[in-house]
Amino acid sequence: MSKHLSILVPQGTAIVDTVIGSMSLFEMANGYHRRQGFSQENLFQIDLVGVTRKPVRYQRFITVEPTRSLEEIEKTDLIIVPGLVGNMEKQIALNAPFVDWIKKQRIRHDSELASLCRGAFLLAATGLMHGKGCATHWLTHDTFRSMYPEVELLPDKVISEDNGIYSSGGAYSFLNLLLYLVEKYYGRETAIWCSKVAEIEFDRLDQNQFVIFNGQKDHSDEGVKEAQAYIEAHYGEKISVEQLAERAATSARNFIRRFKKATHNTPLEYIQRVRIEVAKKQLEATPLSIHEVMYNTGYQDDKTFRTLFKRYAGLTPLEYRHKYNREMALA
Repeated sequence: MSKHLSILVPQGTAIVDTVIGSMSLFEMANGYHRRQGFSQENLFQIDLVGVTRKPVRYQRFITVEPTRSLEEIEKTDLIIVPGLVGNMEKQIALNAPFVDWIKKQRIRHDSELASLCRGAFLLAATGLMHGKGCATHWLTHDTFRSMYPEVELLPDKVISEDNGIYSSGGAYSFLNLLLYLVEKYYGRETAIWCSKVAEIEFDRLDQNQFVIFNGQKDHSDEGVKEAQAYIEAHYGEKISVEQLAERAATSARNFIRRFKKATHNTPLEYIQRVRIEVAKKQLEATPLSIHEVMYNTGYQDDKTFRTLFKRYAGLTPLEYRHKYNREMALA
């Protein structure tokens, strides 16, 4: 018996690729699964589900016509929430009917839920993610934390799974979550075939190498802001917490508490992140050796530098250079 997949068609503004891409990849999986004899019928019946059946226009010229309305779907097995764009509070208000419907499907039928990119905001509005882990686009992490402090944000993850609730990181990493779901429902062979045909990187788990670290400065603690500016200007020098606390005219213990509250990083984490971000930019844009980059960013120990780089960038320095410095990679 076929399962049912509901791909939501949000009101307002949405990332249309997350709507069309979801439908296309599951249709691709249906076709391969059936042709290989794994089943005689499509594993999933797929519907584009709107608040009503009225077509929704995105980006001025792309119109998506729902195949079913919310009231027409009594039971569904999997709900995909596409990425939203713009002011998240306004988008959630526009799509309030989806919030109640998703809750009903989860509670009554134990439907599995998957948010793509900023679709996490709409899924979190249901309250079903309280105490659970969630991934979303790194550009919206601060906004997400502010709106949903009860949800555990997983900033480095491309894919998050928690008891049948899934979420993806930013931009086109939604394709990685879709492949993950294809593997779960159709099997690994079908997922690998889809990844090859669609040319999607398989088994990608984190989005660290795509994060442009930008220190959190949306706070009112001037002493911490001055410390941030000092770190960013003197990243190549030896910097201690005691030194920063003295500049802020407070104790080290109080400074650490204030810094963590304001930036969501400890002072040491902030120093490390700034240094690794500078290292990434030097590896992207200069012919400097990895050791030269290491010394430029305040590190003397090769093992420490490589360990921290892998932690924050998701790749080794050499892997990062080969992937993002085109001239060096082709040299």
